[in-house]
Amino acid sequence: MSSPSVRVHRKTWSGAPAGFFAVEAAGLGWLSEATPVGGARCVGVHDVGERHIDLERLEPAAATARAAEELGRALAATHALGADAFGAPPDGWSGDAWIGRQPQSNEPTASWGLFYAEQRVRPFVRRAVEAGHLTAGGARIVERVCDRLAQGDFDDGRPPARIHGDLWSGNVVFTATGGVLIDPAAHGGHGLTDLAMLALFGFPWQSRVEAAYAEAAGLPDGWVGRVALHQLHPLAVHAVSHGPSYGVELVQAAARYA
Repeated sequence: MSSPSVRVHRKTWSGAPAGFFAVEAAGLGWLSEATPVGGARCVGVHDVGERHIDLERLEPAAATARAAEELGRALAATHALGADAFGAPPDGWSGDAWIGRQPQSNEPTASWGLFYAEQRVRPFVRRAVEAGHLTAGGARIVERVCDRLAQGDFDDGRPPARIHGDLWSGNVVFTATGGVLIDPAAHGGHGLTDLAMLALFGFPWQSRVEAAYAEAAGLPDGWVGRVALHQLHPLAVHAVSHGPSYGVELVQAAARYA
C-alpha cells in the first residue's frame, strides 16, 4: 500500500473482470525486470485491487530525438530478456488477459506464427465479422494469411521476446528522464509487434526509435516489409471495437501477405 505522501494515479473500472488489474500489474513488473539491464522503464505500481490499480504519477515532458533513440535501444533490451515461449503470460499470472478491455488468450506455443494466427488474429477476425465490422470476403483474405502464419511461413527463428503487446503512442509517456511504458498487454511475442504498433498510430520521432531499435536488436534487412503483418492484431482488435473502417484497413494489410 502506498504512503499518503506518495503521489499516485488511480485507474478504476467498476465492471472490471477478475484479474483485470492484477495482470496489468504482473505485466509491468515483468517488463520492469529488464530496466536494470538497460530495458525500458515502466510506471511503478503502488497498489492493486479487483476494481483499481494505483500507479506512480508521471510528469509528462516533450519528446526529443535523443529520448526516442534511447527508447528504441531500451525496447531492444527489454525484448532481449525474453520469455518462456510465444504466448507465455508475464510471471505471476496464468490464463487469459486483455488488450484494452477485450479478452485474449495467453497460451504458450511452440512457434510465433502459430501463436499469432490462433491467439492474436483469428479470434478478433471472428468477433469483427459477428459485429458486422468485417465482411465475409474480407475475413477470408485475413484467414488465408493466418493459414500461412500457422504453417510457419513467416517464422524467422528469433526467440520469444518480452514484449509490451499494446505499444501505441498513448502507452508511452515521455518524462524529463525519458520514455516510460504504461498499460501493457505483456506476453512472449515478436519484437516487431511493438514497433508495428508504434508505427500504426504514429509516434514522435518514430524513425529515430526504429533506427535505434533495429541496430540494437540486429534486425535483418527487409524487416520493414513485415511491419504490416504485425499490425494485423491491433487492426483486428480495432475492427471489433471501433467499426468497419478498421475492417477495411485490416483487409488491406492482410492482402500484402495472402
